[in-house]
Amino acid sequence: MITTREWALAGGPDGSERLAARAWAPTGGEPTWLAVLVHGYGEHLGRYQQVAEDLVAAGAVVYGADHRGHGRSSGERVLIDDYADVVEDVHRVITQARTAYRALPLVLIGHSMGGLIASRYAQTRPDELRALVLSGPVLGRWADLEQLAAAEEIPDVPIDPSTLSRDPAVGEAYVADELVWHGPFKRATVKAMLAEMERGLAAGSVGTLPLLWVHGSDDRLVPLEGTKVGITSVMGEDFTARVFPGARHEVFNETNRDEVLGEVVRFARRFAVPAGGA
Repeated sequence: MITTREWALAGGPDGSERLAARAWAPTGGEPTWLAVLVHGYGEHLGRYQQVAEDLVAAGAVVYGADHRGHGRSSGERVLIDDYADVVEDVHRVITQARTAYRALPLVLIGHSMGGLIASRYAQTRPDELRALVLSGPVLGRWADLEQLAAAEEIPDVPIDPSTLSRDPAVGEAYVADELVWHGPFKRATVKAMLAEMERGLAAGSVGTLPLLWVHGSDDRLVPLEGTKVGITSVMGEDFTARVFPGARHEVFNETNRDEVLGEVVRFARRFAVPAGGA
């Protein structure tokens, strides 16, 4: 059994914003590791319910929050002026998690735009983490985003739901989800994301921090080739890559999601404390 807790966490530079935070924990037994989820652009943490349940079943306690301007958090929709502020919001979530679970090894798991945020957290606060997982991360080069930045007017073209997963139900749920942003990119967000990608390239390797990269070979939303540029820059001494044949962008929601989550769990359990040792 799993217990779920939701609360409003202070966010933003002066704490005036409110982040919709959430935690999943086992009702029986003690967790052996701590996972913090960092979601992608335009979506929200509620889309990771099954991921969180699977991680709890594998011994984790799971935390996360909707980014500013996303989901149930406050702020203008999908507006991010500086991703360094969102990285700091992630630190607020981690600080909150650490009030309850001080000794558990922390595995930060970021998807898509959340992969960029998670990797920047690892580059700026490596001592806070035990390991890093990046799923279809926006790193290195993203040609579509560069084209948006160069466009005189950003087109109001929603994400093609078929690019998310081979399971059509995933795309259908995404389109019907009122907490998902279905409008155009904000120009300030585009510029800020490109700037943060450049910061990530300049910051370089995470050194000895273990890193697992998972990606779909048929990811048409965040293609492999652009991400490889960033992965090559950020990866350190302990690096594992798994590219899943035929999988699309949301590998955690793919038809072979059990295989993908199994890879994440095997990686994370390398760092878990023995039962009763936290």
